[in-house]
Amino acid sequence: MQNFIGVIIEESLTNKKILSKVKINETKVVPVNEKHQTPHLKQWTLHTIEILADNADDIALELSKTLEGNENTGYWYADYKNNELVYIVFPIRIFKIAQNDPEGFQKARDYGISLGIPEYQLSFYPE
Repeated sequence: MQNFIGVIIEESLTNKKILSKVKINETKVVPVNEKHQTPHLKQWTLHTIEILADNADDIALELSKTLEGNENTGYWYADYKNNELVYIVFPIRIFKIAQNDPEGFQKARDYGISLGIPEYQLSFYPE
C-alpha cells in the first residue's frame, strides 16, 4: 500500500512528540487572520507530512489523543491520504474513509461542524 501524505498544524498539538514519528516533507508558517478563527494564536505552522502505510493506524490513534480539543482553544483535526484511503483525525474520533465513499466524507464533515470547526476548514474531500 502507498504511503500517506497530509498536513499537521503544529499549534493544534498538545504534545509535539508525534512530529518525530512522521516524515516532515515541508514546513510553512502562515500568519493567523480573522478567517482562521484562532485569535489566541499568531501563526499556524503547517507541516506537510508523510506516513508509512504500516504506521497509519497507530499515528491516527496517537493524533486523536494529541490534538487540541476544548471550548477555549477550539477543536482541531488532521488528515492524510493515499490513493485508496483518507484518515480524518479529530480529538478522540478517527474516520478512516475509502476515497470513493462520499457518505463517509459527509459524516466526517458533519462531525467537524458539530465541534465548531469552520466549514471552509473541513476541506478533506478527494481531489
